[in-house]
Amino acid sequence: MITETKQILSDIAQKIPPTILGPERARFIVEKMNEISPEHRLLLLQLMNHILGTMIDRNASDVEIGGFGVQNSVWFRIYGKKERVNDLPQLNEDEASALIISLLNKNQCNYLLENRNLDFSYSFKYEKIQKNIRFRADAYFDLDSVTLNMRAIQASIRPLESMDFHPLAVKTMSHNYIKFGLSLVTGITGSGKSTTLDAIIDFHNDFDQCHIVIIASPVEYVHKSRKAIIKHREVGRDVLSFKDGVTQALRQDPDIIVIGEMRDPDTILAALEVTDTGHKVFSTLHTSSAVESIDRIIGEVNPYEQDRVRNRLADVLISAVSQKLVPTVDSKLALAKEVLVVTPSVRAAIKNKNTSEIYMMINQGGPQGMITMEQDLLRLYLEKKITKENAIAYANNKTRILQLMKAG
Repeated sequence: MITETKQILSDIAQKIPPTILGPERARFIVEKMNEISPEHRLLLLQLMNHILGTMIDRNASDVEIGGFGVQNSVWFRIYGKKERVNDLPQLNEDEASALIISLLNKNQCNYLLENRNLDFSYSFKYEKIQKNIRFRADAYFDLDSVTLNMRAIQASIRPLESMDFHPLAVKTMSHNYIKFGLSLVTGITGSGKSTTLDAIIDFHNDFDQCHIVIIASPVEYVHKSRKAIIKHREVGRDVLSFKDGVTQALRQDPDIIVIGEMRDPDTILAALEVTDTGHKVFSTLHTSSAVESIDRIIGEVNPYEQDRVRNRLADVLISAVSQKLVPTVDSKLALAKEVLVVTPSVRAAIKNKNTSEIYMMINQGGPQGMITMEQDLLRLYLEKKITKENAIAYANNKTRILQLMKAG
């Protein structure tokens, strides 16, 4: 299969005239892909599934294919480290572009060529383990060639109780305990935000007879309704934008709205508005601390709206979890997190523009379910799960982690 498929890709690449340069090569490949037979397209999908199956076998979280940067190799990220995979086929830039484009429909190809980026999801049944495996994918351009990152979505959900949250922190996230309000899950790319968000959804699905609407780009884990009824709306496929998804959700009788990412001012304002109407909202941000998350939301909107947004955020914010995945001593990954539970003092600090005081409130808020990133890293270090060097490297406040280690 691999030899025959490699020949199909090579034939497509060789048809590209030498006069076609730059991004027009991708456009030419799209046109040629429309001409190949269904049998050949199936072989291309089988090659991609073979690569993804190998990725699952080796416990890799991500795969990189195509573009100048990969230097014709397929790369995996295994326990946080990128490495070439030498026993998978070598593909030049045009061959890799053709393989990536074979995954896309006509509308997706047009979107990629116009916007130079496309988020989408992909799934296949991996016969070896008899399971459907889903992937979050991002196709984009690297020096005019199409390149692809795909991230494996866990086939099973990690239970919320396994994440070492304080019971009071879990209460703030529970719809049964607090019927409305905004809870954030933040962190850099690859920090496990989606895993935590899915664990929260699954937690409610076990006991809460509610309606959950998930708006994501793309939809990753697909939840099966148990106690809760769960709807999945993928941006670009089921709804045009996050903002539209949030606004439309108000007419869909939801109890909980999950916004995959608050990535622009319109989505932020829509999220605050829908929370104000008495719904429970969960969302994510690309920030590394609870205080930074608050400042980011306020800073994203126009200056003339910032006071209004600051007051509204103070009224509706319930909790914020900021997390990182830290390499462990056995070459795996451990979850380190900062947890903010919004108390009257925190609410006042937000309204009075004193967000710099919130860190010490978290530091002293253990009885309320709070913990700083540095305190949690110290816990992992004392439990001998991570090294001292990694505890320091992943701390937001290096001075504070050193003080805690000295005191401990």
